[in-house]
Formats: sequence, C-alpha cells, structure tokens
Amino acid sequence: MLTQPLGDGAELRALEPWRAAEFAAYLDRVRAHLAPWLPWATTITDEPSARQWLQRYADGQAQDGIRIYGIWLDGELVGGVLFRIFDLHTQTCEIGVWLAPEVQGRGLILRAASHLIDWAVGTRGMARVEWRAVSSNVRSIAAAKRLGMSLDGVLREASPHHGTRHDVEVWSLLAGEWSGMPSGQPS
Repeated sequence: MLTQPLGDGAELRALEPWRAAEFAAYLDRVRAHLAPWLPWATTITDEPSARQWLQRYADGQAQDGIRIYGIWLDGELVGGVLFRIFDLHTQTCEIGVWLAPEVQGRGLILRAASHLIDWAVGTRGMARVEWRAVSSNVRSIAAAKRLGMSLDGVLREASPHHGTRHDVEVWSLLAGEWSGMPSGQPS
C-alpha cells in the first residue's frame, strides 16, 4: 500500500474502488456537512454507488487523467482530495477537497493539496492548477488563499444545486508561482 504521510497521524492514500464500503460509511456520517457544497455527497448513497463513483476515478487514473485520494487520520477516513480535471494536453488540472467537520482546522487539506500540487507541477509538468468553490463556501476559499492561489473570477449562477443556482469562484495557481508548502502553515 502506498501512502503519503501528512504528519500528526494523518496520511494520504489512493481512494480505490475496493474501499467503497468505507467511503459510503464515511459519507453517511458526514453527508449533512458536505451536501451544501458537493452534489455527489447526496447521490452516493450506498456501497454500489460509492464503488461506481470510485471506479470512474480509477479508470481515469488508468488513462493518466483524474485521480482521487483519501485522507486518513489515525486509521479513519476523514476526507479527501482529487483531481477533478487532469488535462495533460492543456497542462491544467483542478483540485477538489472535502473534510469531516470534526477534523477541520488541523491543516489536513492544506497539506494534502500541497502534495498534489507539488506532484502535478513538479513531476507532471502542469502549468495551471485550478480550485473552484461556491462563493458562499468560505472555508474552501480560505484554503485556496492559503495555498497562494489568485482569484480569476466568478462564474455567475454556474452551479445548480438543491434547486438554486450558485456563483462559483475560480482560483488558480501557475506553475511559476508555486514554491511548495506555504510558509507558516502546518506541515
């Protein structure tokens, strides 16, 4: 099993289809917290739907595209990060994140996203890393800022969710702007 230590008992691991039961149980536990921001938090409702969703990412990774990773803290799945888009032709990728409410504020998202950005920029040669967040998701926007991203603009009413159209902020980081884990942050 390949893992990336994140410090303080946390680690980053591939979130593979064989972990569908664990992922479904995690979503059952945190669904109300994630549902305002992530449409898939309400559509993945059982082990088969979790397996199908994770398989899409496994297939994407096999084609050198999208990828998904879980964040475990002391052996328990508590969140994750993914490349929702990973386009080698345009050298652009988009990172998405989520975390259980009881472990927020520990720097887990910052550390996990930094590892993904390091790999995407340093190893895979991505020129642009994007981060998209519904404008009302202040925690996600704060994370983008802590990673050193710049606001590119707002896609007005771009995200229909729960019967409402939400504005989406697009944040980005260019390869030349990335220098690794932001200073003064937990490692």
